[in-house]
Amino acid sequence: MTEPVLGGRALGRALLARQHLLARTRLAPAALIHHLGGLQAQAAPQPPYLGLLARLDGFTPDRLSTLIEQRAAVRIALQRGTIHLVTAEDCLTLRPLLQPVLDQALRTTYGKRLAGLDLDALATEARALVEAEPRSFQQLGALLAATRPERDPAALAQAARCLLPLVQVPPRGLWGRGGPAAHTTAEAWLGRPLDPAPSPDDLVLRYLAAFGPATVADLQKWCGLSRLAPVVGRLAPQLLTFRDEQGRLLYDLPEAPRPDEATPAPVRLVAPFDNLLLSHADRTRVLPEEYRGRVMTQNGIVLGTLLVDGLVAGSWQLTGEQDVLVRPFAPLRRADRQAAEAEAERVRAFAGGGGTVRIEAGE
Repeated sequence: MTEPVLGGRALGRALLARQHLLARTRLAPAALIHHLGGLQAQAAPQPPYLGLLARLDGFTPDRLSTLIEQRAAVRIALQRGTIHLVTAEDCLTLRPLLQPVLDQALRTTYGKRLAGLDLDALATEARALVEAEPRSFQQLGALLAATRPERDPAALAQAARCLLPLVQVPPRGLWGRGGPAAHTTAEAWLGRPLDPAPSPDDLVLRYLAAFGPATVADLQKWCGLSRLAPVVGRLAPQLLTFRDEQGRLLYDLPEAPRPDEATPAPVRLVAPFDNLLLSHADRTRVLPEEYRGRVMTQNGIVLGTLLVDGLVAGSWQLTGEQDVLVRPFAPLRRADRQAAEAEAERVRAFAGGGGTVRIEAGE
């Protein structure tokens, strides 16, 4: 092995730089959403807003709500089959690329309950229903079951979710408003067709720009697709290669930032469900293994996290009353505690400024 070795700290600094968590940026929100490949958004509405707040200077809730209302950004099932907030253009490109992820999820979770069903006919009927007017999954399942009384309505609605590019329409996802998740097709909502020939090469390059250096396994963990080694191999001549401390082969873009491992990393409050924690097979570059179970619960919840010196060092939450509570996993140094208080005050002000900030002592 002749490739240079990158230690965990160096990989963490590279990731934080590309995520704009070493230094905030003044990019337009849509440009940052595109760079990140979207923000996970299964819990509405806070995570995408808080994810942008951690990375952007001068960000206010209306800047994202306006994008959603103007149909420049949408919420749709994408990477790993989970709801992501993405730009309209990325919706039309990423959704067809990630169709195999949704197909696999449908087979794994609902295959037995849908056995023998004409899925093409189901998709055609579901499309007509949601394009006539946006529907919740409960409404859609009931309507589809009216002509299939022997079938489970919930399974029928989830089949439609996987077979069709369903976007959640406002007020779902709007800060301070919200509402039930009602769906229509991306084509109907955006007035444009899906990309007929999206490029997996672009998917790989965009992942490395936001999350590299990375292994093929990391890439596949982020998007949920498998068998991407041939795509990476095809791109390898234009990429740099490294090894991690376990000897795994890492790929990266030549011009992407790779800061020195001694680069200071400021205290940050990272959003719940943030892809910073979910986009690598080996998450230890930012999430110490001993803390994994404390931020990723058994029922699939990913808590907001406190970063200290580039690593998860606690959890935090913004309550419905606009209170910010930070729970360090160990006592913080005075400077780090002061920085955590400043970050929490920033979140409190973003949420309306009516709540309180509390930093626990740490165990």
